[in-house]
Amino acid sequence: MTKDYPQAVTIAGSDSDGSAGIQADLETFFARRVYGASIITACVSGNSYGIHDSVNMPTSFIDQEFKDLGDDFHILAAKTGMLSDANIINTVVKDYQLYDFGPLVVDPVITTKFGTMLLEEDAFDAMKNELVPMATVLTPNFFEAQKLTGLDVDDPDFMAKSAKAMQDMGASNVIVKGRHDDPSQTKVYDYVLLEDGQHFNLNGPYFTTDRKNGTGDTLSAGITAELAKGHTVADSIKIAKQYVDGAIEDEIQVGHKYGPINHWAR
Repeated sequence: MTKDYPQAVTIAGSDSDGSAGIQADLETFFARRVYGASIITACVSGNSYGIHDSVNMPTSFIDQEFKDLGDDFHILAAKTGMLSDANIINTVVKDYQLYDFGPLVVDPVITTKFGTMLLEEDAFDAMKNELVPMATVLTPNFFEAQKLTGLDVDDPDFMAKSAKAMQDMGASNVIVKGRHDDPSQTKVYDYVLLEDGQHFNLNGPYFTTDRKNGTGDTLSAGITAELAKGHTVADSIKIAKQYVDGAIEDEIQVGHKYGPINHWAR
């Protein structure tokens, strides 16, 4: 007897060391018992010391990936990750409107968790104006929220105000991930604003470790997996947050420097 598992797709870049990107997304889908497909937008060569080369996929190839999955698979939820230029972002936006892949989780890969810019300005504009309005759930880190909204990060109400501003841009539900740049902090505070106006905080421990590669990818993939299984947005976010915390806490030693989180945890 065969089992009909929920199916989800990640639309992102391939990371050769397996710690982030499509590899982290597929590991998360597998751990959450969801069948994972992928639409590769770029390939990145790197290891635990850093990224050393990358190449973008032709947009015609991305079109074909969408078509092949749309012609055969029953995708119930999807997420985006690294979309490195405006042409790729616009191609993904166009193709997503052609195929019914369910709710879309947008991980807006704009800056690192420490604020380093990853996108050129034209790609950022396409992300903000074309992709963000399609998001069922938008998952920016603290600095991406600041870049998208232009609000003052020193405002004590920054997270709530930025979440509302991103809803006004078109995103249905928003989770703003808290800061991770203070080595003395003991807690991480995330803020969630739902489509119906409900809001809540997700508080978790701050883990002092260099095994944190792929946390943002894993959170957005975890939300996607739970949505594919039919959970509500609120429950999907809470389950994914617990999964990520466990994957950081129960660390594994892979690579020599900045290693991946542990998708076998819990």
